[in-house]
Amino acid sequence: MRVGFLTNVLAESGVSDLKDLATWGYENGFTDLEVGPSVDLKEDEVEKIKSSGTIDISALTYCRNFLDPNSEMAEYYKSNIIKRIELAGEFNIEKVLCSTGVSKDAYDGVRFNPMKSIEASVEFLKVMVEKAEENNVTLCIENCPLMGNIGISPYMWDEIFSRIDSDKLKLAYDPSHLIWQFIDPYIPILEFGHKIGHVHAKDTEINYTTLRRTGILFNPKNGEIDSSGWWRYRVPGLGELDWNKFIDHLNQVGFDGTISIEHEDPVWDGTQEKVKAGLIRGQKYLKQFI
Repeated sequence: MRVGFLTNVLAESGVSDLKDLATWGYENGFTDLEVGPSVDLKEDEVEKIKSSGTIDISALTYCRNFLDPNSEMAEYYKSNIIKRIELAGEFNIEKVLCSTGVSKDAYDGVRFNPMKSIEASVEFLKVMVEKAEENNVTLCIENCPLMGNIGISPYMWDEIFSRIDSDKLKLAYDPSHLIWQFIDPYIPILEFGHKIGHVHAKDTEINYTTLRRTGILFNPKNGEIDSSGWWRYRVPGLGELDWNKFIDHLNQVGFDGTISIEHEDPVWDGTQEKVKAGLIRGQKYLKQFI
């Protein structure tokens, strides 16, 4: 397995040049970049990085609600994900990570029924998959529930994969989202191992004392260090996940791809130095199990 990182967190802290990201990543022991939409991709730079033998660009990421109620925004997002797939094919980048899109009728007050969006979501997913097949790119569904997505659980993965049969449609498996949904993060690896194309390394910390007082519906912004919420994302090793067990399960199903650190830890944020330290801390923690 290889350890990379998603560029979003460094781009937000002021490092958005692809060459600078590649140089910093290589100098600090990372093998892969997962490039988010805020980083400009230039063909000559991509080719230099990929042919350098130092660090690879293994994935592009674009997670948006492709079924946004605002039709102009929906079309804008759809156009952008198609462009990302075409760019990946042009630059020989193996994977593109995405959400599925979710229609507004899936929401009813505090209730969320993703099955009400299944046909609309699958309709555009088929368009993305067809484009991925044309460009020899693997499309990986991120299981984050927060970015316009129905591919958030093993139940929904079954529903999606039963409707789209393609070797170019897989999962970007992120255990952090399963934890705060109280879904076992280990067992689905054994069930969906053949469909795991990419892994996000992100942990989740649950404050059970707060949870007992607030319940699951009390869910203020969790990205703040002083949030009163009952859960927040952490770098690997600082949350609920047993990473030794998690990586062992990946080994059991023969996964030998990229584990990409998606740093959204508010404790290791605020300055560029802290962001970089958080990425390095997560990398060092993971490497003891790989």
